[in-house]
Amino acid sequence: MAKLATLDTLDRTRVPLPIGTRVTTRIERLLGERRIPQGAVGRVVAQDEDSVEVELADGTLVRYLRTDLVPTKLGQMRFAVRRETAWQALLPCAVLETQVGSHAWGLADESSDVDRRGIFVLPFGWTISLVEPPRELVSTDGSATYWEIDKAIRQALRADPNTLETLFLPSAQSLDPMGEWLLEARDAFVSQDIYGSFGRYAISQLEKLRQSLRLAEHRESVLTWLREEPMASLDRIAERLAERARIEAPSERDRLLRAKSYLKQLYGSLYDRGLLAARDFTALVRYAQTGEADLEIPRQLRPKNAYNLVRLIATATAWLESGTPRFEMRGAVRDRLLAIKRGEVPLDDIIAEAEAMMPALDAARAKTALPRRPDVTRVDELLRRVRSEAARRHFAGDPAPPMPLAHEEEE
Repeated sequence: MAKLATLDTLDRTRVPLPIGTRVTTRIERLLGERRIPQGAVGRVVAQDEDSVEVELADGTLVRYLRTDLVPTKLGQMRFAVRRETAWQALLPCAVLETQVGSHAWGLADESSDVDRRGIFVLPFGWTISLVEPPRELVSTDGSATYWEIDKAIRQALRADPNTLETLFLPSAQSLDPMGEWLLEARDAFVSQDIYGSFGRYAISQLEKLRQSLRLAEHRESVLTWLREEPMASLDRIAERLAERARIEAPSERDRLLRAKSYLKQLYGSLYDRGLLAARDFTALVRYAQTGEADLEIPRQLRPKNAYNLVRLIATATAWLESGTPRFEMRGAVRDRLLAIKRGEVPLDDIIAEAEAMMPALDAARAKTALPRRPDVTRVDELLRRVRSEAARRHFAGDPAPPMPLAHEEEE
């Protein structure tokens, strides 16, 4: 497939390093009395103009100069270059921008970042080439995301929470007449589907969090078993885990599959952090034998990360009841969400509270005046209008970023 061309020669010390990129250090560092050798592997977690903060495999945070780091894989380099090239070329094509996240929800604290989302429109010339154009723009630090209008519209028709927030938050501002058209037509995206995309989705994710947390709490048991039985098979360990964690499933086969899935997630996450030599069960066994096992609960399973799901239920309930979206949290709900965000509420309590909110959500859907489905005809007219305007500007000779030449994608 033809895609955006990448650079023929990549300087590994200069390519962008998006948040989450795995990197290798080019220098030796002293951190107190600890020596961090050249060649250490970590993951980018933050950066500014002059330096990059890296989380090493053992969880240590170290700040390096950009030139002291290189991406660990060529594929990451190409991805980073493509992403940065698209960002620079197409950000001027943004037609709508919104400040989102905790600041918009009234839940910000001193550590909260300022996040932005928006929508851009591909220039007409970018839509008629063999080259597959970007459908999403993401800033290097991950704080800003813009969707191409086609992608944004399809997400909004599914009542995607992130997209509806982008359209309906008070901070939403048009950057172009086409953005104003979007704001004028945004009611066409609203439907009772927010019941499922906000509320039921949140409950399902909280249930997954609860199950994953229970399994994560048994990591010490898993590693102990592998220490005691280094020849044990994946099936054998999965059986013990399913019994110890009391995994619930429709059948015994499903119970074992869920246990195996967790074990695969376990060695996959340890590999991604550079703690395993390979992404497989054999490497996990070897890791258990070292006695250096990492038993910290994964970040994504900490209770404070569940507060956004509770917020979604509260938002959906209020929207269905009133017919008007309101994303800022107030009163007792806001206080409780801030406590959850600070990690002061156990995950079991969060899930119980979320489940207790469901009758009100169900009642709100039963009485809501919101339409059953979005107005697809009106939305289709909007998209046609935007595409026609992009074509008009093209043939009128309006300036537009040059379209990259097609090339054959490397295998």
